[in-house]
Amino acid sequence: MAVASGLDILCTERLALCHGRRVGLLCHPASVASDYAHALDKLMTVGVTPVRLFGPEHGIRGEAQDMIGVEGGRDPRSGIPEVSLYGETFESLIPTQAQLAGLDVLVIDLQDIGSRYYTFIWTMALAMQAAADAGVQVVVLDRPNPLGGVAVEGGAVEIESFVGLGSVPVRHGMTIGEIARLVKAGLPWGLPRFARPMDVDLEVVTMRGWRRDMAFEDTGLPWVLPSPNMPTVDTAWVYPGMCLLEGTNVSEGRGCTRPFEIVGAPFIDSYRLAAALTADALPGVVFRPLTFRPTFHKHGGKPCGGVQLHVTDRRTFLPYATGVAMLRQFRRLCGDAFVWRTERYEFVSDHPAIDLLTGSAAVRLAIDAGADLAEITAQWKADEAAFHERRAPYLLYT
Repeated sequence: MAVASGLDILCTERLALCHGRRVGLLCHPASVASDYAHALDKLMTVGVTPVRLFGPEHGIRGEAQDMIGVEGGRDPRSGIPEVSLYGETFESLIPTQAQLAGLDVLVIDLQDIGSRYYTFIWTMALAMQAAADAGVQVVVLDRPNPLGGVAVEGGAVEIESFVGLGSVPVRHGMTIGEIARLVKAGLPWGLPRFARPMDVDLEVVTMRGWRRDMAFEDTGLPWVLPSPNMPTVDTAWVYPGMCLLEGTNVSEGRGCTRPFEIVGAPFIDSYRLAAALTADALPGVVFRPLTFRPTFHKHGGKPCGGVQLHVTDRRTFLPYATGVAMLRQFRRLCGDAFVWRTERYEFVSDHPAIDLLTGSAAVRLAIDAGADLAEITAQWKADEAAFHERRAPYLLYT
């Protein structure tokens, strides 16, 4: 095995963090050890039985679709009480003091995918704050960032939401353990919630053998889908750009076998779209025209024109810039048929979803004004450089 995850290290070398203590476990389906055993089973095998389980968006077992509230209950095999940290209100995202009562330590084992709007990092941050208030230690079991740990993409966040509770770029290039260290130190760059240092007793159980330039496939660790529409590492690579389509009436491929890689809508000419995107000369990706029919979600049961993204070189591919280019071409080619989502999105009703995803209104306004792609992407270059410097003290791996 090339890499040992935080869970592997905890169960073989750091059990003193849990033995003889009342443990809460925040986990999901991808919380697995190198032998594919789930974190709950692994801990029980080594003599640690959590007294309470916590689940993020999609639930502990990952059966819920996006933005679907999950109820608590009990684990069907062990009978351990389960607390959902994704309900119908923003308040449901935060563990209550009663839910943390009696715990000595909260172990967090979540496979992130390296994108700011994949909500697990914010579930962790809210749980850290609640644990600090309750006097509960937090132990984060680190895992690889499947997009690597070098490149950064995206600008500042000016509007607080569950897809951006701090000003972190869309593609942040950090592991979840590194994000925990950054949150503890404070994110004083425009949003108030985590702007000050957090008085939390934090321990990150680091991986062994992971490098920032390492492909996930080279880690030797199993890939388990962390949410229903994140089936493969290929999906994770396109997600920082294609998730932007959640802020539009274009299908991001939910209801298809390749979500986020296949995108489109009934009003799109697939060949015209593919030709326009190819002319944008985006690195590391090929756009193949196709027709697809989602089985559910947007345009369910209707034939859609669109493209499939084929990433040909991950080293040069820019997923976020590619997603913005996609939005620009939809507006240019489809006119009024293409619209921005106005319905409530991740508990926010007073801002368009696309502004929450990009962090501000700037990208949307530039696209609607007909700006060229270079002008739009130039908006976030200074923010990327600043974040590279800000994150440096909290990185754990070379």
